[in-house]
Amino acid sequence: MDVESKLKTLPEWRREGDEIRRTVTAPDFPTAIRIVDEIAVKAEELNHHPDIDIRWRTLHLALTTHDQGGLTDLDFTLAAVIDEIAAEHGA
Repeated sequence: MDVESKLKTLPEWRREGDEIRRTVTAPDFPTAIRIVDEIAVKAEELNHHPDIDIRWRTLHLALTTHDQGGLTDLDFTLAAVIDEIAAEHGA
């Protein structure tokens, strides 16, 4: 898999080892929680769950496919979904 090419389509994301990471800053804390709620629904649908750290209105997200030992297409699919959700909420 060409991780660097895939990251070019996801400019908010960066690679750190076997993960891709993004920070999302929501307009306020309730919006940050709504973003997390929507990500949770999509993650369940995909059966692929990000690591999420919530700090007030800032979300730190990390994706990797643990059972595959690194990055897979599923990580980039969920990253694109997360980007859409964040944009819908003005983050």
